[in-house]
Amino acid sequence: MSRTNAPTRTRPASRDDKDQPLIDDIRLLGRLLGDVIREQEGQAAFDLIEQIRQLSVAFRRHADQSADKALKKLLKGLSGDQTVSVIRAFTYFSHLANLAEDRHHIRRRAVHERAGELQEGSLARTLQRLHKAGIAPGAIVDTLAHSHISPVLTAHPTEVQRKSILDAERAIARLLGERDEQERLPRERADIEAQIRARVTQLWQTRLLRFTKLTVADEIENALSYYETTFLTQIPRLYRELEEGLGSSGADAVIAPFLRMGQWIGGDRDGNPNVTAQTLELALHSQADMVLRHHLTQLHFLGAELSVSAMLTSVSPAMQALAERSPDTNAHRQDEPYRRALTGMYARLAATLKNLTGGEAARHAVAPQDAYASAGELLDDLRTIAASLKSHHGEALARARLQPLMRAVQVFGFHLATVDLRQSSDKHEEVVAELLATARIEPNYSQLDEAGKRAVLLRQLDDARPLRVPGVAYSAHTLGELVIFDTARSGRERFGAQAIRHAIISHTETVSDLLEVLLLQKEAGLMRGTLTEDAVCDLIVVPLFETIEDLRNAAPIMREYLALPGVRAMVERGAADGYCEQDIMLGYSDSNKDGGIFTSNWELYRAEIALVELFDSLNHGRDKPIQLRMFHGRGGTVGRGGGPSFQAILAQPPGTVRGQIRLTEQGEVIGSKYANPEIGRRNLETLVAATLEATLLQPTRNAPKTFLAAADELSRQSMAAYRALVYDTPRFAEYFFASTPIREIAELNIGSRPASRKATQKIEDLRAIPWGFSWGQCRLTLPGWYGFGSAVHSFLNRDGPKGVAAQKVLLQKMVKQWPFFSTLLSNMDMVLAKSDLALASLYSELVPDKRLRKQVFTAIEAEWQRTADALALITGEQQRLVNNAALQRSMRHRFPYIDPLHHLQVELVRRYRAGENDADRNERVRRGIHISINGIAAGLRNTG
Repeated sequence: MSRTNAPTRTRPASRDDKDQPLIDDIRLLGRLLGDVIREQEGQAAFDLIEQIRQLSVAFRRHADQSADKALKKLLKGLSGDQTVSVIRAFTYFSHLANLAEDRHHIRRRAVHERAGELQEGSLARTLQRLHKAGIAPGAIVDTLAHSHISPVLTAHPTEVQRKSILDAERAIARLLGERDEQERLPRERADIEAQIRARVTQLWQTRLLRFTKLTVADEIENALSYYETTFLTQIPRLYRELEEGLGSSGADAVIAPFLRMGQWIGGDRDGNPNVTAQTLELALHSQADMVLRHHLTQLHFLGAELSVSAMLTSVSPAMQALAERSPDTNAHRQDEPYRRALTGMYARLAATLKNLTGGEAARHAVAPQDAYASAGELLDDLRTIAASLKSHHGEALARARLQPLMRAVQVFGFHLATVDLRQSSDKHEEVVAELLATARIEPNYSQLDEAGKRAVLLRQLDDARPLRVPGVAYSAHTLGELVIFDTARSGRERFGAQAIRHAIISHTETVSDLLEVLLLQKEAGLMRGTLTEDAVCDLIVVPLFETIEDLRNAAPIMREYLALPGVRAMVERGAADGYCEQDIMLGYSDSNKDGGIFTSNWELYRAEIALVELFDSLNHGRDKPIQLRMFHGRGGTVGRGGGPSFQAILAQPPGTVRGQIRLTEQGEVIGSKYANPEIGRRNLETLVAATLEATLLQPTRNAPKTFLAAADELSRQSMAAYRALVYDTPRFAEYFFASTPIREIAELNIGSRPASRKATQKIEDLRAIPWGFSWGQCRLTLPGWYGFGSAVHSFLNRDGPKGVAAQKVLLQKMVKQWPFFSTLLSNMDMVLAKSDLALASLYSELVPDKRLRKQVFTAIEAEWQRTADALALITGEQQRLVNNAALQRSMRHRFPYIDPLHHLQVELVRRYRAGENDADRNERVRRGIHISINGIAAGLRNTG
């Protein structure tokens, strides 16, 4: 939003100004945004926004106190219309700055690669390390053949972007990449700039907010856009790069399909009454439609490319037979066997599309016919083409499109991604209780103790008869849950067994929680046979351990579950696409809200160790060991398990990864990681690289006992400090609801799920996602650090003044030698860097009760200082982000543009809560608040 109209690139970036291209891009986008504002809103509006920008930059970058004073005075005096205009401007600038940063990240990665410098988290760097460690390519291939890596996209109430906005921003990102190309002529660059300006104009004239609540159907559509933009093309490319890195590229892929996508959207019912059997069916249908149309498009383009004539080169007998089976009788293609075959394959796949989704293919050289029964049949035909090309000097023709298509069919099949079912354990119990009471088997199931529940459930699992009584009018809840499982069965039959594989149980607290889901599967035909004889089950029963207590009970619950008669044998005899392995989900969000950042991470660490030790002991000497896979329920914020994925995976306890990992991708993080295809591939590459290193390079020994004992003590003290504030401070919930925009966030049309589980203001009932999101908006980021400072202070002084030095040395040793501890402290460092006590104090003034305000904010401020001091003492670094230059750079560029949004948000929240009588004015204020929430979320990025 600068006045300058000078050219944005004056000289090539030298080694000393490597960030100059980023600065140039930000200036370009800011200039174009400023031009649009001047054109659309007038010179006065532009001058106002520019004045605010200059004052904010002067204060943030140069600590100009007079500028800060002038800024606050100026912002307080704005009219309602001026306020909304200013908020829109700075919000869009945050969005555009993100695009410039993403572009620069790609640019710097390319510079490093050209210089032969391998970056941390890259596949090339990991393969180099594996090679130096003496691990042969064959061993890596074998490891991958037994691996399973799956990012799982989830819908949560923090994704504040509309798809229309995302699409326009993707177009700008693409244009920035085109503009970056070295050989561009001046007129070409001018044309690209004009196109960027058009998209910026589109953004300015497009609503940032939705008029209506986001539906599950909207969330499905939004998620699918990332497949279209990134996953369908970039995952095959990642496989190819890995094969080439291992020296095994070629038409015959030797690397098994270990990387697959997962999806919660449409199947996650926990706390969301809007997710039903209909949304599950819609998710399956929409996913199949997208992936089949992708395959059809690629087949069409492949037909255009493989114009090989039999008059000039021969084909394999299998290829000739494939061509002769084609219904294509066009005389123009009689000497073109590949084209004839592909026309027939297109017709078969078009018939598959019609059968599975009712959709029509875009093109019809011949009528749809003879539908493929499975993705495997299509893959076999593609392999026939690849083998023929390879044996007849046409291998070069396969690399660009055929090989990626083969990999896409192998990975995405006809289902695109595995949709998980998820529901809370108490909801399952309600259904089971009604089924048992109606069948006159047990009138008061919910009143039984745990032993009684297990006994009833085991008897029913050993009885081949269903519980459902024909003609009975069950409750709406029971019918809704049963039809979900019925839909899962029919969905697997229709779209393939990979379409749905997991039934996740939120709030797993007992063994009976798992048995109830087995019983519900039995009712739907997803479990067949009797438990103690010949049972097989289709869906993996996945417990989700969320609270601190639940995490501590995870291993004992799984030990008791697998010891029940018939359970282990059922898993061992499971089909490859059925319940033949055991996923266990670990909840980062609720455990953090329950016990604070350090205790949450420590109990997750301990739970993983206990689970691995349990399964190792259970599998010892068994012919068919049960594969254990951890499913990490990570969010966007550090308080919800967020942070750099590479370091997070390497920080897992030794021996707990073993090539197996699922993890959720949530909130704004989905957009920041995967909206740009190049950035998306790099993030997927990081997951693969980290999993390989954690599996093949990580030491098998656990941390020293002194480290474990210290962490245990720090955890106890940290949890005590955290719970003293959040749960034991009288009226703390009142402070939270007043000092953050949580109530306004709940009104935003940004997710189909309610912000709270119950209509109360109890912290216990609030969902962990809006809890963390709200603390980010007011810049306290409390869930990401609170309690650690007090814990370190207590630990250092445990043995009195004489013991301080020894305890300090131990902590410093831990941060240098223990990945778990160093990664956790690095994440806290990042969170503290994004916090701002001065801005947070503005939000605290929204609390009407001055005594409550002072009491709570003073406590938070003191703990913030203790935590900052603790980090400095342990790491030796007085400043934040000393080892993260990229984030330092990002904050330097973006924070001056977020500051005005905070000031205006606080002012508007104050006005809104005061409840002005003018309905139009009040609606304008509300809209301004919601746009500011969007802008701050975009500026901070990992807020969800």
